[in-house]
Amino acid sequence: MRRKSLWISLFCILAIIAATGIYILVQPKLTGLFQDGADSGSHSASAAQTSSTGPTSSATPSPTVETEPPQPKFADAVWMAVGDIMSHSPELPAAYDPESKSYHFDPFFEDIAPLFEDADWQMANMETPIAGQSFGYSGYPTFNAPIELAEAVKRAGFNILSTANNHTMDKGAQGALNTLDNLRGLGFLTVGTHQSAEDRDKLVLSEKNGIKMGLLAYTYGTNGIPIGEDKPYLVDLIDEEKIKSDIERLKEAGADLVTVSLHFGIEYQTMPSDEQKRLARSLVAAGADIIAGSHPHVIQPYEVVDTVDEKGEPKKALIIYSMGNFLSNQRGNSKDYGVIFKVRIRKNLTEGLTELADIEAIPTWVHRYKPDKNYRYRILPVEKTLAEQSDPLLGQADYAALEQNYTMLEDRLQALMKQ
Repeated sequence: MRRKSLWISLFCILAIIAATGIYILVQPKLTGLFQDGADSGSHSASAAQTSSTGPTSSATPSPTVETEPPQPKFADAVWMAVGDIMSHSPELPAAYDPESKSYHFDPFFEDIAPLFEDADWQMANMETPIAGQSFGYSGYPTFNAPIELAEAVKRAGFNILSTANNHTMDKGAQGALNTLDNLRGLGFLTVGTHQSAEDRDKLVLSEKNGIKMGLLAYTYGTNGIPIGEDKPYLVDLIDEEKIKSDIERLKEAGADLVTVSLHFGIEYQTMPSDEQKRLARSLVAAGADIIAGSHPHVIQPYEVVDTVDEKGEPKKALIIYSMGNFLSNQRGNSKDYGVIFKVRIRKNLTEGLTELADIEAIPTWVHRYKPDKNYRYRILPVEKTLAEQSDPLLGQADYAALEQNYTMLEDRLQALMKQ
């Protein structure tokens, strides 16, 4: 009877415990009271239930999922540049139409223009004032070309012109100012000459495809024609420390790269002078990414040099010492040849690093011919012309000369790269 009462008491206790919601927590200890006839399986099941709900449970950790690092994103843009655009006296009647009494320079560029179709920045040295008819159109030694020349250059694909060269002041200060008005009125971005001190202090930045290029241009002089003390801002002259300061200003303003147009060197010399090399390399060390050289009127070698960016990261810079004549009446000793430089620029948008990805040099030739009393001019891509050999205005002697000169120019361009 006493044993029966004990059992009744135990069941009452169990009922009270279950009602309070703590049955699971104490079940293992309570089942220990009934181990006489219990099997180990029921205990294991109770223990498993306890471990899954108790305050000291240790659940199996979830497997770690490794995620791939984000892939970098890139932006690309193409920079192209040519050398001197000159307007010698015979070129003026070549472009003149007596019926309409106007000038048409587009045929000069028809064969070369397709090469510029994928350019984002297309740059040239405009080595003639575009001062207006009131100054009189003239060739060497004091140039002044019709505005129709600039219009044809624009239609050919150019959007940036350097106006700092030794012929900037050929028509005086007013001629230089008129040139700026005319070129900017056509939508050109101009570098190297300025309308005021405030204009000179403005930074020239051009953004294409998310890549910001800073642009500068300087000349060694103006053929002895004074700039004038009242307009010291008019023409940017080569001043090494000033150029370095301008490069730094552009970088601080967010330029991903900086192109410096330099009108320097010795006319008709096929190799750069020691001073050209010293100055160009000094500017590269100061942060310039591309040096675009002009003035010698013949092609000179180029070089790709190793340097570092402002973050100390390694990078390559391009030094072009002279791109020769893109358009002129000069002949012989390779003065009728020029070179187009095409550079693909790539920016790692993820890391903010910009590099010169691909560099291509494309030699050109000014074909001058005389169908009547006046000369005509065409700028031809040498390699393409040789590959096709189908130009009705060229004979076998022309092709033979092109072949020989093309080999010579390729060797000259690579001369510094092979040292």
